[in-house]
Amino acid sequence: MKNGRTKAGTQRWRCLNCGSSAIRKRPDVARREQLRRFLEWLSSNSSQTASADTGSARAFRRDTAWCWDLRPTIGPVTKTHHAVLVDGLWVGTWCLLIAVSDQLDVLGWQWCSNESTAAWTALLQQIPAPAVIVSDGGTGLPSAMRACWPETKHQRCMFHIQMNISRHLTFKPRTDAGRALLGLSKALSKVHTADDAIRWRIKLDQWWQTFGHLTKERTIVRDGKFWFTHDRLRKAWQLLSRVTRDGTLFTYIEYGNPRTTSPLEGGINAQIRARLRAHRGMTEPHMKRTAEWYLTLHELSIADALSHTNQQLTGAPHPEPTTADETDGPALYDTGLSAEEGLWNRSGWAGRA
Repeated sequence: MKNGRTKAGTQRWRCLNCGSSAIRKRPDVARREQLRRFLEWLSSNSSQTASADTGSARAFRRDTAWCWDLRPTIGPVTKTHHAVLVDGLWVGTWCLLIAVSDQLDVLGWQWCSNESTAAWTALLQQIPAPAVIVSDGGTGLPSAMRACWPETKHQRCMFHIQMNISRHLTFKPRTDAGRALLGLSKALSKVHTADDAIRWRIKLDQWWQTFGHLTKERTIVRDGKFWFTHDRLRKAWQLLSRVTRDGTLFTYIEYGNPRTTSPLEGGINAQIRARLRAHRGMTEPHMKRTAEWYLTLHELSIADALSHTNQQLTGAPHPEPTTADETDGPALYDTGLSAEEGLWNRSGWAGRA
């Protein structure tokens, strides 16, 4: 029967047989509240002490320890997008490949040890093929695109191209060839139309006619071996020449797609790094789970994430116990007795004692 309420307002019940008093507990409600506080702490800069009901960080970690075992998902992608931006983010010793739409909708992610063809293939298979993909030129992506998205056009990130050119030439080249090539790299930001792209290509050809011989010069470096005299200049020229030849430099002019991956790096990757920095000190598995929860909560609200997770917890079927298959042959290891082990009563000379 009812027996009043606690200080918190919870109904108290009294047993008519033994007279003991207790409250009715709801483990599902308690776990949902623990998960809600866990997600609010993980998606903010607050400390564990401020997120705990009792003000104890240790109690908060004890109550929410099971939340780290939940693996968030956003479901399959069914909508085809015009442009998809992809990039890799290092979390500890793991690389997180992320794919978002041109509207910064998270489409999928993939954990890997490096940006290999297999890792990119696993990510691209989760998403319908778009018209254009924008990337920073990571290794393994072109091969994965040929296998998964053969009709998709490729746009190399303009900002990464300019940064790679600056890394080869520095920001203050000493030679006229280096300064001219760096100027061409900076001029990419002003190319907006097809006529601008044609004029830029003409200037690149003029640079090759004037300074192209420098990329072939060789000198003796050591032990009588020859190497390119202007190696950095040669690498910068090869980069611009390759992206121009492959047709991945001015794809945005025809298809109207973003020409950099900056929205992904500044809008998604930077926020993941901010979450890891705010909750620094986590183990590597917890860092990976933090990144996954951020990507999930970028698409779902905490209430939707709680509902989705509750369905996973209550709807998961219990595994049936499995039994080992019996074989027709003799047991290799058993508890029975055998004559070979000398466990039978023996007669004759051996059993005289």
